Amino acid sequence: MRLSTKGEYASRAMLELARFYDKKPLHIRDIAKAQDVPQRFLEQILLQLKRAGYLRSRKGPDGGYSLSRPPGEITVAEVIRVMDGPLAPIDCVSVTAHEVCPHERSCGLKGLWKEVRDVVAEILEKTTFADLVERSEKISRQERKRRE
Repeated sequence: MRLSTKGEYASRAMLELARFYDKKPLHIRDIAKAQDVPQRFLEQILLQLKRAGYLRSRKGPDGGYSLSRPPGEITVAEVIRVMDGPLAPIDCVSVTAHEVCPHERSCGLKGLWKEVRDVVAEILEKTTFADLVERSEKISRQERKRRE
């Protein structure tokens, strides 16, 4: 799996939206500024995430984007798959986009790539955006203590 810039920015935007879940919708400019993401690129990403059902939007001065489900119900794997496709490093070991390889039955590499896919998928599928909010808050607290 290679995480694209689009996948990285989508993850960062989802983290920012998770931080404000149940508080208020966020404007694109605020998400872009907080996560240091180009606003024009972010617009496309948020529309793709909205089409995939992860976001909702509201127009107007009190409008913006918000998560369509609680952050504890959205995994990082889901978002990466929407933005970048399968988590597998090569197609012959992909669960969601398997392609037959002529060397599949005798390839010594297939087992390795399957192990890589399984480990990456396990981590990303068990990590929710609520987990990432918690991690971020812990890091922020540690950083504040370090500066004191």
